[in-house]
Amino acid sequence: MPKSARVFHTSPLSRLRRLASTSAFSLACFVLGITGILFGVISVSRPVRKCPDLEPRSVSVVWDHGGGTGGGGTMERRKVMAFVGIQTGFGSFGRRRSIRRTWLPSHRQGLLRLEEATGLAFRFVVGKTKDKSKMAALQLEVNEYDDFMLLDIEEEYSNLPHKTLAFFKAAFALYDSDFYVKADDDIYLRPDRLSLLLAKDRQNPQTYLGCMKKGPVFTDPKLKCFRMFSNEDVTIGAWMLAMNVNHENVHSLCEPDCTPSSIAVWDIPKCSGLCNPEVKMLELHKREICSGDSATTNGG
Repeated sequence: MPKSARVFHTSPLSRLRRLASTSAFSLACFVLGITGILFGVISVSRPVRKCPDLEPRSVSVVWDHGGGTGGGGTMERRKVMAFVGIQTGFGSFGRRRSIRRTWLPSHRQGLLRLEEATGLAFRFVVGKTKDKSKMAALQLEVNEYDDFMLLDIEEEYSNLPHKTLAFFKAAFALYDSDFYVKADDDIYLRPDRLSLLLAKDRQNPQTYLGCMKKGPVFTDPKLKCFRMFSNEDVTIGAWMLAMNVNHENVHSLCEPDCTPSSIAVWDIPKCSGLCNPEVKMLELHKREICSGDSATTNGG
């Protein structure tokens, strides 16, 4: 495994609003939702592409306030059907461990096979902290698993809207994808079924998929604005509304239990994700209706 993540320099987050007005960004850069949506995707319809092997796979994204590369160089945008950022934090090692033991491979070759089979690239997305011990522990995990996107933004609950926008900006800069997906680290996911959902033909090239857990999708033109709310789901939902994207409400993205068609499973409405996800993911994975013959297990 590599000793450290690649460093990618990009422009500061303060330029995000201006960038959002461009056609490329509005077509491809935001995912997730309006009140109650905790999983979603937005797309530009293009065929699935296989990805070359790159070393290393983890990447550290640094905001270059000078507008240049800062000596870190630039990278060619990697082509995949979808880039999936699993939002995580410093206190979520147990969740990441359970994910790697169930629906996401824990080793490099397994991740490569998953990308080739589904067209999906997965990374855990986390910010930074001033706590040196936490940063050191994270670096050890990066060295071992090499499946992270490290953002140059403080990892705090109150900062989630900014982290979410930083994630989409970094994902768009690094990956030439048809879809950019935000997922949480407390769900049970079937990547193979997510791939099939995203591969469907769609007439509208600006499509936003998500699952409304409660409430309607707002379409009032008077509500359209680019602003930050305290909740990241509401923030992204408002930006989606402002960009006039087509919304698809896909209930298989937030099923309360495994079904033959479920893509993501949550303990709705008891918890915002799975209750006790470290244990629940392992329990679900033992059930054939949940894991099936998916090639996305730890050994896959």
